[in-house]
Amino acid sequence: MFQLTTGRLGSLLTKRMMTVATSTSARMSSHGHEVSEQTDMSLPMYWDRTDRPLPDKPYQDTLSASEKGLKQKEKGPWNQLSNEEKLALYKLKFNQTYAEMTKPSSEWKTVIGAICVFLGLTGLVIIWQRHFVFPQRPRSFEEDWQAKQVQRMLDMRMNPVEGFSAKWDYEKKQWK
Repeated sequence: MFQLTTGRLGSLLTKRMMTVATSTSARMSSHGHEVSEQTDMSLPMYWDRTDRPLPDKPYQDTLSASEKGLKQKEKGPWNQLSNEEKLALYKLKFNQTYAEMTKPSSEWKTVIGAICVFLGLTGLVIIWQRHFVFPQRPRSFEEDWQAKQVQRMLDMRMNPVEGFSAKWDYEKKQWK
């Protein structure tokens, strides 16, 4: 009986897997999108990198008829090539020059701008919190309150031996 149940379970699972596989492929094709091809990373690729300025393969693999003629002309003496032809040959091999690769970008302006915006928004939040969230400062923080408190402590002669009142001259009414 256990073998029969295992066999039925296996057949049910395979049927379920088949319906899931067909439903996902039907769902993927119903969107109208095609799956992109994967790049074979084992083949040589072209990269503009400053640490490796000579890539494994040229920038352009497929050449037109004029570019093929230029490549044939390259095999001859370079004195006969014009500057435009030399530049065209360079652009067949490389996408950017080394100077173009190492040219500084203006990204720092975006970063500084984002930091300034962040600091400005933070300042606005702090102002809003001080105005609407935090309670009022207690009266005991005011200078006139503190002066009255000091006078009260002196009048009561608090801790006259070594403390606060010991540093007050009661005859001259000034600090010793």
